[in-house]
Amino acid sequence: MDLLIFSPVILLIVLMLIGVPIAFSLALAGFAGIWMFLGDWGRAITVLGTSTYSTIADYNLSTIPLFILMAFFASGGNLASNLFKAISAWSSNVRGGTAVASTIATGVFGAMSGTTTATASVMSEISIPEMRKLGYKDELSSGVVALGATMAILIPPSVPLVIYGLMTETSIGALLLAGVLPGILLGFCLLITILAWVKFDPSIAPNLRPATWKEKRESLVPVLPAVVMLGTVILLLYSGFATPTEIGAIGACAAGLIGFGMRALNLSGSLNAIVKALRSSAMIFLILLGASIFGYFVTFTQIPQHASEWIISMDLNRWLVVVVIIVLYFLLSMFMDEMPLMLISLPITFPIIISLGFDPVWFGVMNMLMAAMGQVFPPVGISAFVVAASGRVDLLKVYKGCGVLLIALVLTTILVMIFPSIALFLPGLR
Repeated sequence: MDLLIFSPVILLIVLMLIGVPIAFSLALAGFAGIWMFLGDWGRAITVLGTSTYSTIADYNLSTIPLFILMAFFASGGNLASNLFKAISAWSSNVRGGTAVASTIATGVFGAMSGTTTATASVMSEISIPEMRKLGYKDELSSGVVALGATMAILIPPSVPLVIYGLMTETSIGALLLAGVLPGILLGFCLLITILAWVKFDPSIAPNLRPATWKEKRESLVPVLPAVVMLGTVILLLYSGFATPTEIGAIGACAAGLIGFGMRALNLSGSLNAIVKALRSSAMIFLILLGASIFGYFVTFTQIPQHASEWIISMDLNRWLVVVVIIVLYFLLSMFMDEMPLMLISLPITFPIIISLGFDPVWFGVMNMLMAAMGQVFPPVGISAFVVAASGRVDLLKVYKGCGVLLIALVLTTILVMIFPSIALFLPGLR
């Protein structure tokens, strides 16, 4: 029995280490486990077909490509660039104001994209060169983008939160609302940390270059449609007037129309955005398929049940168990993106959390915070790598900036852990 349980897990680790894509690693390891457990090739193939259909036939999955399409329309329509310029103008009277602007613009664009790596890539190309021209040190400019991008997996529409909801059968609407206040809190903590850093080390930020009132007013015009669009999406989500899938469709249409209306998006650009959205969605769907197959193996072997019974029998303080799970998430998230991490770990950790009486919505937010921490922490830190490559910054400088600004993310995580109502307040109002 031990061989049945551990051989596919070892196979999964080996496949990932030799560079096999995560989707195929999960699928191959899961299928090998199912075959070993059932001992029948025909039955294993039947399970493979059943799991594939049941995963893709879920209507809620349509939320993902629509949110991603909204992000690519927003990027192609220069909405992120316009946001950055507007907020930079209005914060130019504050030392480090452009870093503040980059944080806010990154958070807002993250709310449009729903993924950390996409936000980090786009905002690195927009804000880091501009901040470098103004005299900002690369440590600050790159750290701001890397940490700011982590807000994307908290503030709706968060694709990882949608996937968490699908995997755990938790309300997607409640999860998206639960990420709003922690996301805003993270942004606020980042702003405080940036201003404190600039205060203690003025050399990392240039002297003030205040914009004129005319420049400030003119900068608002291009961003008003984007602000209205984002406000409408959040209002619809909060009111429950539309489903997450309908909200994604409305957001994608609005982002496309705004891009065309401002003449920043043409037919060629919109087709390019659609192709990119299809590619990203296909990648996510493949990962989901692989995770579904691996999940069947985990279900057959009853690993979650055995783990839950073992932990409960130890009679440990439930918060100690949560801390251990959080530390493990943090360590694993340094080596993989948030979605593969969830898909591999949730079949085991979620039943444990529920058996200990914790709220599944709160645990979803904690999942995102742990994944966000690993995204910017060495030795890997995927978002840090993306920022270094896209912004053409030395990786060590990115890590230095992330190391200082990580204080904000740690503080946010501690506050959400101590005060679960930060995450649960908005869902409780529905």
